[in-house]
Amino acid sequence: MIIGAVVSKWRIEMKIHSVIGGGGVKLHVREWGKADAPAILFIHGWSQNHLCWRKQYESELADAFRLVAFDLRGHGMSEAPEAQQQYTEPKPWADDIAAIVGQLGLNRPVLVGWSYAGFIICDYVRAYGQDAIAGINFVGAAVSLDRAAFGVLIGPGFLDHVPGATAGDDFPSNVQAIRDFVQGCTARPLPRDEYEVALCWNIVVAPRVRAALVTRAINSDDVLTMLERPVLMTQGRSDTVVLPAMGDHILKTCPTSTASWYPETGHAPFIEDSSRFNRELADFVRKATTS
Repeated sequence: MIIGAVVSKWRIEMKIHSVIGGGGVKLHVREWGKADAPAILFIHGWSQNHLCWRKQYESELADAFRLVAFDLRGHGMSEAPEAQQQYTEPKPWADDIAAIVGQLGLNRPVLVGWSYAGFIICDYVRAYGQDAIAGINFVGAAVSLDRAAFGVLIGPGFLDHVPGATAGDDFPSNVQAIRDFVQGCTARPLPRDEYEVALCWNIVVAPRVRAALVTRAINSDDVLTMLERPVLMTQGRSDTVVLPAMGDHILKTCPTSTASWYPETGHAPFIEDSSRFNRELADFVRKATTS
């Protein structure tokens, strides 16, 4: 399906794809930009969906690159399987990324992963290797999930809201937790319309899905240490969801990583300072895809 939309001063043509991911799960995928340009695959985080990348696909990036974003299994318009192991095992996540890359014919894309997507990118590299990708941009990305990481690498902006957000039998608790979580994702309040839209895409995710994602115990150091593709670590200095210490851990563990720190910025630098983020991402993709 192809849909045309006029955004600011240029026209963006959007394609909608249905991709069959791991275990036969149907994934909702959207594409913008130039089909023959270097590809960027945007992967959102916990309780989000592809709409979080609006300031990327409705920007000059679409003039220079092939932009692809999708809804994770259990999120947005993708299917939400009932079986818990469809969320708690690494293979389905890895298979989803491989399916999108393969079925859409993405040629050595750069993977851009926000927050929980750090785990998913590492799931993919562990299962499929790194030959099919050009590079990775970890954006406020988490790579460790266990009790030792709580309060050290993962902060109160996430931990304080997990109980309410995963309470399957208490919708009022879900609503309050997600309201607080969305507010805490940025160092300064979002404009009202942006906050309201973000609140909508967060709340549509079922509490059982949110709960399943956080029951995993994950250590991605094995992947980080063996990465040969270039890695850009983008992190807000004021992030209380995934703490800056997680970014430091990526830098210390991954030999190909470089840092881009955002002062006075929270968990969403691609929203809070989209102009800088888009400029740096464009530079990184050009270098990664020509090396």
